[in-house]
Amino acid sequence: MCPGSVEPQAAAAGGKSVCVMDAAGPLGHALVDRLLRRGYTVHAATYGRGEEEEEEDEAAAASALLKHLSCGGDAYGHRLKVFRADPFDYHAIADAVRGCAGVFCMFNTPDDQAQCDEVTVETEVRAAHNVLEACAQTDTMERVVFTSSVTAVVWKPPPPPPPQPQGEVADERSWSDLAFCRKFKLWHALAKTLSEKTAWALAMDRGVDMVAINAGLPTGPGLTAAHPYLKGAPDMYDAGVLVTVDLDFLADAHVAAYESPTAYGRYLCFDNAVCRPEDAVKLAHMLSPAAPRSTPPSDELKVIPQRIQNKKLNKLMMEFESGVYGELD
Repeated sequence: MCPGSVEPQAAAAGGKSVCVMDAAGPLGHALVDRLLRRGYTVHAATYGRGEEEEEEDEAAAASALLKHLSCGGDAYGHRLKVFRADPFDYHAIADAVRGCAGVFCMFNTPDDQAQCDEVTVETEVRAAHNVLEACAQTDTMERVVFTSSVTAVVWKPPPPPPPQPQGEVADERSWSDLAFCRKFKLWHALAKTLSEKTAWALAMDRGVDMVAINAGLPTGPGLTAAHPYLKGAPDMYDAGVLVTVDLDFLADAHVAAYESPTAYGRYLCFDNAVCRPEDAVKLAHMLSPAAPRSTPPSDELKVIPQRIQNKKLNKLMMEFESGVYGELD
């Protein structure tokens, strides 16, 4: 059964309130939709992007969010509460999470590499700090699901050339190298790595139950080659760690991470590894429909061994769909 289905909603929600922050992006929309369908009351908190948006009243903002629901917006409206927050405003964030049993914490980085810089890094780290601190001060809080990225896992100095070992396969224990990210101005990777490390430090210090979802490149409408995740994409391809994830699967994984009693630590979340020339061509066409559909000559792209794994997430999803925890190999 799909985690986003309506049937198990009463047992899943139990009258609880959860917060989605920042709810303004595609993943936020998908999560709000699933959580409302599962019976939760949803605090949809959005970070202001400008004076005009800040002046928009909550009713109009709620109406805009309801338009993104797959069905039943009118029926769910009474369980949707919209909040305005700011990464630097702890009190506004605390207002949004007050009374919630769970928080889905994400930060929507700019869609264009040119707009993702050191300021983005600072803002995202501050947001992570304030959200986790607010969660630690919320008596009703049961679990935080923190949205990170595979870019917080895969970037590090290259291994020695053959015949030396080619480096270990990336998994939940792997972290991107901060100095390497700074050196090559991999701002998306640096922001996700620093913000996730900040969140983990606070969660462990304050005793907050937190699970992190390290997502591959989310695919969906509006994705272009300018996305900051894709800076250095040829190097990720050569290293066998260029991965993507369908937005619906990513949203389902977040729900599973929140509701599964055995969920813990970090989960690498992707459903496609780009390791063959035809995979690269398909991704290139997705990013730019005008791109050639033919496979490049064999001397330009080669089949790359996949050097990243998500077995831990696959086990979580199997347990969540079956309702049997801790017994699946």
